[in-house]
Amino acid sequence: MAAPGRHVGHYIQKNTTFLRNNFEQFLSARNFGWTPALRQQVAEANTDSFIIPRKKTWSKEAVLETLASTISRDPTAHPYLFQDDPYLSPRTYNEFRMYSLSQESGRSAAKYFVNCNPKFFTKDFAEPHIPCLMPQTVSLLLEEMSEEALKERISLRKVTAAVDMYDQLMQAGTTVSMETAHELLDLICLYCDKDPVQGGPQAEDTEEPGEELRKRKGRFRRGSNMLRVTWRENNNAERIFNLLPERDTHCYSALIRGMVMHRAYAKAFSVYTDMLNNRVTADVHVFNALLSVTPEVRDKYKERWDLITELLNQMKNQKVQPNLLTFNSVLKALRRCGFLAKTQALFTLNEMTAVGIAPSLASFDHVLAVFFRPANTGQSNADILQEVMSALAGSSLTCQDPDDVLFFSSAMRLCMDSKDLELGYKVCSLVEQGENWRLLGDSYQLFYSRFFNLLCMMEHIDVVLKWYRLHVPSAYYPNHHGMRDLLQALDTDGRLDLLPTIWKDIRSLGHENKPDLVEEVLTLMARDTHSPEVQEAFAVCALDVKSVFGGDRGRHSLEWSNTSLSHITSLLLRANKTQQAWEMLQLFKSENRVPDEGLLEDFLSAGGSHSSPTRAVELVQLSAAFCLSATPRLAKRALVEFDVTAEHRAVLSELEATGDVSD
Repeated sequence: MAAPGRHVGHYIQKNTTFLRNNFEQFLSARNFGWTPALRQQVAEANTDSFIIPRKKTWSKEAVLETLASTISRDPTAHPYLFQDDPYLSPRTYNEFRMYSLSQESGRSAAKYFVNCNPKFFTKDFAEPHIPCLMPQTVSLLLEEMSEEALKERISLRKVTAAVDMYDQLMQAGTTVSMETAHELLDLICLYCDKDPVQGGPQAEDTEEPGEELRKRKGRFRRGSNMLRVTWRENNNAERIFNLLPERDTHCYSALIRGMVMHRAYAKAFSVYTDMLNNRVTADVHVFNALLSVTPEVRDKYKERWDLITELLNQMKNQKVQPNLLTFNSVLKALRRCGFLAKTQALFTLNEMTAVGIAPSLASFDHVLAVFFRPANTGQSNADILQEVMSALAGSSLTCQDPDDVLFFSSAMRLCMDSKDLELGYKVCSLVEQGENWRLLGDSYQLFYSRFFNLLCMMEHIDVVLKWYRLHVPSAYYPNHHGMRDLLQALDTDGRLDLLPTIWKDIRSLGHENKPDLVEEVLTLMARDTHSPEVQEAFAVCALDVKSVFGGDRGRHSLEWSNTSLSHITSLLLRANKTQQAWEMLQLFKSENRVPDEGLLEDFLSAGGSHSSPTRAVELVQLSAAFCLSATPRLAKRALVEFDVTAEHRAVLSELEATGDVSD
């Protein structure tokens, strides 16, 4: 036993010496596949100095970003927003909006609770740190009267408390710095002298300037305007502005922009005139705000353009450099300048090019609105969009104007109205370029709806269905009009065999309660006769359609009509489901509906093939109960085609004779 142990010890000592003597060689040769030439270069470099390579510094979110880059959209799944709770998987756009707003409301409620009770949420478990998950300071910490306390109230957006603190400082003779006064004016003008409401929209103030109220009297008020606060006369913003010992450009800019934001347009121009009289130079934000509302203070097209020109000349005289929003404000105002718009819009674009400002999506959207009129669809409108798409092709776009999100839906509307499929593909391709889809904004459902309508009108049904399966329901929730377009596309290309599958989608999307859509499905299935396999599928689908009628579904159900009853009965007869068809026939009497004579003829033919004389007699009696003119003819057919008993023959002969007497 000692000999083997001695040999093992000698082997370990020998290999340890070998590794120690050649450690540097192993260390230098551990790199991946270095050639002898590279080793020589490294050796020569190491003779002078040894430079430690820099270590790559990764951000804390690098792993998450890498994982996110490996994930693509699943076309069979609902949006990621709803995957945590399958019960809240929306079927329609209305449900999508309601569920998403509900989640946002719950998130706001949780955030409010966390901010109001920070002592219960002191531990930070997230790595990396997520600031929005931690409590925010919402309570006032400084109670003494000082400028720092005023800044604290401004940072917490306590409008009323900030105004009270400012008044106390003024009464005590404390001087407030101009920077703090700017921040206070910005806060008051932004929220229109009201504290921002927690968890809901602010109520509209009904007190409006007399002139503004007269201008909008009789004008239709949009729902969004009902939630907006209106500028009050002589509010705290105006009072503090008048108390300032020195009014600079920032003070005037805050006041004018606040008046424009809260619809005191005439007063904003009045303050601007006072600004010019006091020889105060305006900034670009003042001009942008005034340019955007020029149609609100002038009635005639020529007067509106003259006012725009006057403001632009004043910008030039005051040496104020315009920016992108300046030109977009002009283009937006031109949309309401009638016959002057087209010429001046082109001049505005040329001026943008002259000063080196590239148009944004909002610029092109305003131009399309100027040149495009729904009543005047033509090739010229498509040519304008064609030029725009050529300029934007392959671009990775970023949002530079709040109205940028309106471009794609407007462009797709033009493609749909002009029925230009190729141009529609170009617009859709630009949306799918990089992160451009983010610029669809809240109107992405409208964009996809218009593109889907264009596909159904102009594209082959296989391409339509491929796009449909790729985007529904992961990105697009078609309404019942979109599903009708799909049904018409199936009818045009002769693919009615897919109707049962589309009906399942109609039910999953929650459109089975739309009478016109259900009638369309039944009409297409019952219009022609198909192969036995297709008729069997249609019959199964018809029985499923039958389940949406009646009052035992816990929701608004459809009412039976002659058309729906007749179509379902015909579909069941063609699939040799005579018993179910007979049950449908009984519904005519219970629903006070009258069947068609052709349906009874078909039913009698189906009964003859299955040798049911009793059912034939009952059918003729049912026809007589409805007082149909076809009763004698049906009775005669039953006597000829069926082997009836003497009792049945007497009944049928009587019904046939009744018809002769009436004649």
